Amino acid sequence: MSDSSSPMPTALTGPSSLPDGSELVLRVMPMPADVNGNGDIFGGWLMAQVDLAGAVLPARIAKGRIATVAVNQFTFKQPVSVGDLVSFYSRVVRVGNTSITVQVSVLAERNPANLQVVKVTEANLTYVAIDHDGKPRPIPK
Repeated sequence: MSDSSSPMPTALTGPSSLPDGSELVLRVMPMPADVNGNGDIFGGWLMAQVDLAGAVLPARIAKGRIATVAVNQFTFKQPVSVGDLVSFYSRVVRVGNTSITVQVSVLAERNPANLQVVKVTEANLTYVAIDHDGKPRPIPK
């Protein structure tokens, strides 16, 4: 057990925010079951994680149920590998009457012995606040 005055190791911890104001909303390590036929992480797995990460800030803002209504843009920049520590950063780019659009940046931390941090994905998604019947509702001001 370390004493509380000793700094914790910083390897594989990554920043809690990015220079553009994006905040860390999800961090996960993909497993061997998540690979595609090429041995890289399946794009659908990454898309699902982006949708989860993208929903964090809109859910806070909407103060209730939300639904994904659009994936406006999604770019795979580099493959993700088993063992990468994948961090998802989100920032709100627009709040409308019923919808919220977010930008999600995905960074992978690789090779702990010689740490590299690379951007692997960028996405832009829109969520809509919904009521109990699934109908759009106003976002609280």
